[in-house]
Amino acid sequence: MPVAEDKIREALKGVVDPELFVNIIDLGLIYDIKIDEQPDGKSNVAVEMTMTSPACPAGPQLLSQSQDAVRRLDGVGDVDVRLVMEPPWTPDRMTEEARDQLGIF
Repeated sequence: MPVAEDKIREALKGVVDPELFVNIIDLGLIYDIKIDEQPDGKSNVAVEMTMTSPACPAGPQLLSQSQDAVRRLDGVGDVDVRLVMEPPWTPDRMTEEARDQLGIF
């Protein structure tokens, strides 16, 4: 059975920015998720994500943790997490929960 995008997003909610203490989904760092079903029944997953700034010191850690979180899901084969900087991230991408947590109104 192919892995569903909502399951991937739920797994990625477990990845928390170590500086802001908010998960990467609520921060709006995930731009795109592509799922490619394979003949063996596994799904290859490609994730495009960004950082809050190009010089984010937590970038490598967040990329690695994101890949690990998706890889642990049942039915997932290869995982490719790619950093993109276009379009640039803005606070508009955050959920209301993230805004509340960070005190942004």
